[in-house]
Amino acid sequence: MRGYFITFEGPDGSGKTTISTLVQKKLQELGYDAIYTREPGGIDIAEQIRDVILDPKNTAMDAKTEALLYAASRRQHLVEKVIPAINKGQIVICDRFIDSSLAYQGYARHLGIDNVYTINQFAIEGHFPDTTIFLDLKYDEGLKRIESRAFKDRLDLETNTFHKDVSEGYQHVLKKYRHRMHVVDASQNVDKVVEDSMKIVLETISK
Repeated sequence: MRGYFITFEGPDGSGKTTISTLVQKKLQELGYDAIYTREPGGIDIAEQIRDVILDPKNTAMDAKTEALLYAASRRQHLVEKVIPAINKGQIVICDRFIDSSLAYQGYARHLGIDNVYTINQFAIEGHFPDTTIFLDLKYDEGLKRIESRAFKDRLDLETNTFHKDVSEGYQHVLKKYRHRMHVVDASQNVDKVVEDSMKIVLETISK
């Protein structure tokens, strides 16, 4: 049986990593064969690309270079980890996927959502998530959460305007892919966000 590909999206500070890992653990506790992975990263080659993208020293990185690196990382991660897991019948819980590129590079970097989508079409060859959970949080609240981090990556250190544009970009993505996007209020306490997310995941895998 084919497995499921479920992604978590949201602006920086929305709690994607925390929530997605907790959801994966809960699925395992319920007896499901579920794995957690992330983008950029998830496998060795993609993690190396992640280091280049997020290194705070790489301030000279061109926006198109950034978009292409994300797509390259995504491709390797998809063919090496995600697709094999789905083919084995596993539930793949992934922290970020193509929607992040559309919001961050397409909209906030002003490359154009359609242009970044075209780059990623080549990379993913039609492998879209079955369901995407969007953790909705106002960008200024996200920035407050980022400020408390001990280490801030290159994107964390971007301007407030950039983070505001990312938030706006996600609204366009939500409309474009409304058939698979599910919004969860990320301003709630962690337990409630996990509960709401689990409800969506369980509905997806029971279809």
